[in-house]
Amino acid sequence: MTTPVSSIRNLGPAYQEACTRAGIDSAEDLRRLGADAAYARLLQSGSKPHFIGYYVLVMALQGRPWNDCKGDEKKALRKRFDAIRAQSFDSEQSALDAILDEIGVIERRRG
Repeated sequence: MTTPVSSIRNLGPAYQEACTRAGIDSAEDLRRLGADAAYARLLQSGSKPHFIGYYVLVMALQGRPWNDCKGDEKKALRKRFDAIRAQSFDSEQSALDAILDEIGVIERRRG
C-alpha cells in the first residue's frame, strides 16, 4: 500500500500533482528520493524553480512547519536550491518538451 504525497505535512494536492508528473507516485517514493533528488526531478519534468517550494519540501520531509526555515539554515538551503536549479532546470525547455523527452520522443537539448 502506498501513501499519497499530500499526506505529508505542508504538501497539498498541487505538490502531489507536480510529483506525479515527475514520476514520484507516493510519499514513500518522495522520502526515498530525498528533497534534493525529488526537487531535481520536479524541475526536469517542467516545474518552474521556486525557492519557497524547495524549502517547503525540505521542511516537510523533516516533519517541520514550512516556515521553520530561518537564518543560516535558510542560507544553506538557498545554495543547495541554486545548485539544483543550475543542474536540473532548462529555461529553454517547455513543459511539453519535458514530457516528450520523458517518453523518449525528443532528445533533451543540452546547453
